[in-house]
Amino acid sequence: MEQRVIELFHHSIEAKMSAGEALVYPIVGSTSLLVEALLAGNRVFTCGNGLSASLASTLSYLLLNQFRIERPGFAAQCLSSDPVTATGLGQQSNFTEIYSRQLRALSRPGDILVLFSANSNASNLVQATLTAHDREMTVIAFTGPGDNNISALLTGEDIEARVDVPDPYRIQEIQLLSLFTLCELIELHLFGG
Repeated sequence: MEQRVIELFHHSIEAKMSAGEALVYPIVGSTSLLVEALLAGNRVFTCGNGLSASLASTLSYLLLNQFRIERPGFAAQCLSSDPVTATGLGQQSNFTEIYSRQLRALSRPGDILVLFSANSNASNLVQATLTAHDREMTVIAFTGPGDNNISALLTGEDIEARVDVPDPYRIQEIQLLSLFTLCELIELHLFGG
């Protein structure tokens, strides 16, 4: 048992090390997009399914509240956080529309959609990407190697932070570290934190 714990930690470290260099430019680029949008008074919408919904919620919370320094909050909303809305929309329309319906009602051109997927290629995230583009939003997609339908929809203005490891739990570990890094860079850029 003890050896397995050590192995799991080593696997996590190795996955992060291998992904780190590939994620530098997507994270720095995402920082620039988010800083520009926030300074212009635009909003950030986040979404994901299952454990990825918790990543989306964490990013919205950290933008709205703070990461390392006390600062004014940024306009950020997680589309995955409200169970009444998500289950109601899923029941009355369909699961594919739960994020796109919210984006059509709440977003405006210049806003940003940040989505998280750990290899699921989920239809509601594909539809959210299409709707974001229809609404003249930029998309930042944290994806895994199986998210090809989402990847195929991204334009030259969008950013994909793809974690090319097969294990969805490792993907989510790396995405969590990535969103913490993103928040730190935003605060550093805007407040010298």
